[in-house]
Amino acid sequence: MAQYIEQVRHVCSLGALQSVLAIERAVPILHAGPGCGQKLWGALGFQNGCQGSGYVGGHSVPCTNIGEKEVIFGGNERLRDIVDNSLKIIDADLFVVVTGCTSDIVGDDVGEVTRRFQEQGKPVVYAETGGFKGTNFFGHELVIDSIIDQYLQPAKDVQAGLVNIWSVVPFHDAFWVGNLKELESLISEIGLTPNVIFGPGKGLASLNKVPQAQFNLLISPWVGLKNVQHLEEKFNTPYLHYPVLPIGPTETAKFLRTVGKYAGLEEKRVEKVISRHEADYYYYIERSADVLLETRLLPRRFVTIADSFYAVGISKFLVNDLGLLPETQYITDGVSEEYQENIAAEFQNFVDGITANVVFTNDGGVAHEDIRKIKFRGRPLILGSSWDKALAKELNGYQLSVSMPVSDRLALNRAYTGYQGALRLAEDIYSLVLADFQ
Repeated sequence: MAQYIEQVRHVCSLGALQSVLAIERAVPILHAGPGCGQKLWGALGFQNGCQGSGYVGGHSVPCTNIGEKEVIFGGNERLRDIVDNSLKIIDADLFVVVTGCTSDIVGDDVGEVTRRFQEQGKPVVYAETGGFKGTNFFGHELVIDSIIDQYLQPAKDVQAGLVNIWSVVPFHDAFWVGNLKELESLISEIGLTPNVIFGPGKGLASLNKVPQAQFNLLISPWVGLKNVQHLEEKFNTPYLHYPVLPIGPTETAKFLRTVGKYAGLEEKRVEKVISRHEADYYYYIERSADVLLETRLLPRRFVTIADSFYAVGISKFLVNDLGLLPETQYITDGVSEEYQENIAAEFQNFVDGITANVVFTNDGGVAHEDIRKIKFRGRPLILGSSWDKALAKELNGYQLSVSMPVSDRLALNRAYTGYQGALRLAEDIYSLVLADFQ
């Protein structure tokens, strides 16, 4: 019997077009039917803080708009024309052809079309991202692998201390710009040279440095692991996989020590950075202790309905640093079975032997039905998406949108990673609590 999935919290693999847009002066070219780009922009761009347009984004993305004619006779010629005209009209440094379901099913030879342009020295690559292949997380990895294989060139020398940072998926994470900037800042403070390809001021200058790095740093439960493994195979660049998005003093200190040890940095320098940030963090926490510890206000238990980045990272912060207790945590990013065991294990490693049950589901309806059965003592805190506002109201709980779709907040450069990000997260949570007492 067919099963309906409610409140989907990701899109198809063609959503990787937003990962292309996150590289400054890179342009996606959609080889897909009419409507695909609009729907994906509406989901990943407009809903996540109205930040999905920008340079050649939104309705400006070139698209073949293939229809019945291309289905019958093939769309190679149509694609060739669109790529040629895009190169003439759009001032960009890199063009990435991403394919939709129709072209992948028909079997258009997109590789042959793009190779013709590559032979002419044009910066054109392609990724076969037919939506039926998986989620936008999978599509993100496909696009990065395509750039690795078709664009990047081996480096003559390795630059000591240069570290490529790979982490949250652009635009799917509404706070991706701020999060990457915060990670970049932390890595720089301990004495390394961070290299991030996504975000303002990056672009091809950063992309071209990728093969020169001393190592790749992946800060992710699972997304991007295949990419850093591929970079190791192609350029012999080792990688460090840190599976938790560091939020708050406990996890961020652990993160910095892990990176410092891997990179062979002087321990004293790393500890000095940690001490300085902790002093600053706890200054603000101590000032707010009366509010944070006020039992009449404090939501004691929380639930996450989010992608694995935030489900793990936020849970660690709320338990280890703020002293909240976890109910069941719902992970919504379609994690494949090969990664689920390691991710679930992170919820067994809180302080004081605290553990949490984990459910992997991309069905928001299933999560809501389960949560309705929980007997909360006091008002619960639900950290999820805009889908969960109605549930929180029904349960008389507090709700904060942190994971796609985030349609009720404007996110510009806000970050939740590191020490500063944890303060912002605490502000956002307790602002909800205090608003109810006005």
